[in-house]
Amino acid sequence: MEAKTLNCPNCGAAVSSDAPQCLYCESKLATVACASCFSMMFIGSKHCPHCGASAVAATAASLPVLKCPRCAVDMESVTIGVAPVRECQRCGGLWLEVAVFESICVHGEQQSAILGAASPAPGHQAPIGDDVKVHYVTCPQCRQLMNRINFARCSGVVVDICKGHGTWFDRDELREIVEFIRGGGMDLSRQKLLHEIEFQRQQLEADEHKVARHVTITEYHLDDDRLSGMSAAGGLLKFLLE
Repeated sequence: MEAKTLNCPNCGAAVSSDAPQCLYCESKLATVACASCFSMMFIGSKHCPHCGASAVAATAASLPVLKCPRCAVDMESVTIGVAPVRECQRCGGLWLEVAVFESICVHGEQQSAILGAASPAPGHQAPIGDDVKVHYVTCPQCRQLMNRINFARCSGVVVDICKGHGTWFDRDELREIVEFIRGGGMDLSRQKLLHEIEFQRQQLEADEHKVARHVTITEYHLDDDRLSGMSAAGGLLKFLLE
């Protein structure tokens, strides 16, 4: 479901249904609350504006306080559905520990199998160009720079990952990944990987064939040179004996 235009409950200004705050009065309007797709929606909404699922209020989670890798402010710990996450109230980003994100991915694949999706939902297209600046962020737990990867190698959603601790999602990136998985994107990723492996195998066989052919030709020339040398030596020996 696409985001809709609604009115701010405080000042009446037109705002998007997934806007984190009103641009006019700066009142907080949305939070990560959809336990199904992790999209942003109005506090108090009955249904998610993106997937239509019934809204389930996020509850506090007892997790150690960590700083947002983007804003450097304390993140709030909340449980969305059954997933304990950390949310930055300023930028709308999410920090998920490794086991939590793996659980969400498995659940998304199970939903994809049940729905029988024929093709994956279109992934987020990251902007391309020399003028686009990439900002690497540090892991909020170990403070080391995280790697930026294209999730599943073909989703188009680039996330920041610390293999030992978790994944940072900028606003809406987790929702886009969930949509990608539910649409059968993981199967597409596996097929693409298998095609790449098969292509590399064929390239290796072709290279081995070239090497073997080169060795055969070289041996042929060596044998030919050896025979010519033997013939010349035989002629010299016959001349000396006569």
